[in-house]
Amino acid sequence: METDREGRRATVSDDETQIRTLITRWADAVHRGDLDTVLAGHAEDLVMYDVPAPHEGIRGLAAYRACWPPFFAWQAQGARFDIDTLDVTAGRDVAYAHALLRCGTPRELAESPTLRLRLTFGLRKEHGRWLIAHEHHSFPHD
Repeated sequence: METDREGRRATVSDDETQIRTLITRWADAVHRGDLDTVLAGHAEDLVMYDVPAPHEGIRGLAAYRACWPPFFAWQAQGARFDIDTLDVTAGRDVAYAHALLRCGTPRELAESPTLRLRLTFGLRKEHGRWLIAHEHHSFPHD
């Protein structure tokens, strides 16, 4: 059992555990530059709104695949991509999760140590398996 924000005992469902594992595995694969694992667990009709253009988002797994190589090249310069917090809420067939990540080069993180990348995931269960159908990545705008 875990404790919720009000200090009450809360149970974590098997679905929440599966989703947490899926997202944690995804973030680790992003950090390693492992494109096949980054793509695993995503729906074919995925929609993603990302920090860089296109600002109208991308649709479909092929477009999602194409957006990662430039990020991996940037990250290879020593950038971090580490989950700081992750919260999951799961229903029977749909779920959402939101996370804060340390994402930046050592210089960027030194200049803004509290800056976090904000992630939101929309998931759906298909044939007993959770799939990420929506991702939204953003940084606060000051």
